[in-house]
Amino acid sequence: MAIEGPFWRAIAVFRVASLVYAAVLMAQHRGYEQPLLGWLVIGVMAVWTAVATFAYAAEALRRWPLLSVDLGVTLACLLTTPAVQGGQQVAIGAMPVPATWIAAPVLAWAVHYGRRAGTLAAAVVAAGELWSRSRVEEPSVLINETVLLLMAGWLVGHMVRLAKRAEERMQRAAEMEAAQRERERLARDIHDSVLQVLALVQRRGRELGGEAAELGRLAGEQEAALRELVSVGPPPLGTTDLRSLLARFGSPSVTVSSPATPLLLPAEAAACLSAAVGAALDNVRAHCGHEARAWVLAESLDGTVTVTVRDEGPGIPEGRLEQAAADGRMGVARSIRGRMSELGGKVSIVSVPGQGTEVEITLPA
Repeated sequence: MAIEGPFWRAIAVFRVASLVYAAVLMAQHRGYEQPLLGWLVIGVMAVWTAVATFAYAAEALRRWPLLSVDLGVTLACLLTTPAVQGGQQVAIGAMPVPATWIAAPVLAWAVHYGRRAGTLAAAVVAAGELWSRSRVEEPSVLINETVLLLMAGWLVGHMVRLAKRAEERMQRAAEMEAAQRERERLARDIHDSVLQVLALVQRRGRELGGEAAELGRLAGEQEAALRELVSVGPPPLGTTDLRSLLARFGSPSVTVSSPATPLLLPAEAAACLSAAVGAALDNVRAHCGHEARAWVLAESLDGTVTVTVRDEGPGIPEGRLEQAAADGRMGVARSIRGRMSELGGKVSIVSVPGQGTEVEITLPA
């Protein structure tokens, strides 16, 4: 992610600064048993600092092999401390040869994999330091350095995690703003073209009468539906306004009623609920005729969304649904009840012979 870039640059600067600090400490101490070996270690640190700086700059290389090699090189340099310094320098608690340079891989693991990986890398480095300086006379020094390493791994990982979340939220906000601007542009274009044509067809149809009047009426219905669609703002990402899905079922024979406020559901749940309503209306047309009247009522109450599909057909004879399921006709069992059962919803069917059928679908919002 782009937010990681500044962290990797900061780690590169930290490596260089720590390398200079380790070289200064090496130059100041004259009591080391193997100073040439110490400068050889400083040389290895310098080479790996250059390699790591360029390697971590390439996003494709920021993988566990590079991070593991980074940790291994750091441990190798750290474990040379007893041989370079000798027993007396180790006993008095002299700074290890790599000095603060050993924290670089801890920061790298924390930035790339998070606080847990950063803490684990810190524990590995701390274990190496405890082994290489086990003969120190003041163990409190080692304890303090270990605690600082663990805190650095955890805190840096936590900060990167928070930064990534903030970047994701900013990206989502930018996408929503762009979608809103595009919606407003389309609404203006539709208003200036399609809506004007539909209004003209509706007016001319009323004037001409006959079949043209019916075309005008249909054009008026579509104009109202389209005008409502472009006037409603976009729902939050990942959700769908159920009203827009149910509005598609509206026709001269199907009346759709919904509240003025959005009925927001997760996109998948809204699609399944809409499909269940469509299956119920298919049953109305199949058993009551294509011109049969039906009413769809959507409402939200106490954390649930309820959609009712009602008709004035002949009703469902007692035992008919069970017989249909036994015969392999699973329209109600699967298309309606099955869909809602998977989402934790409920379906209630009330039918009175000669007075129609009412299908009530309830889904947690």
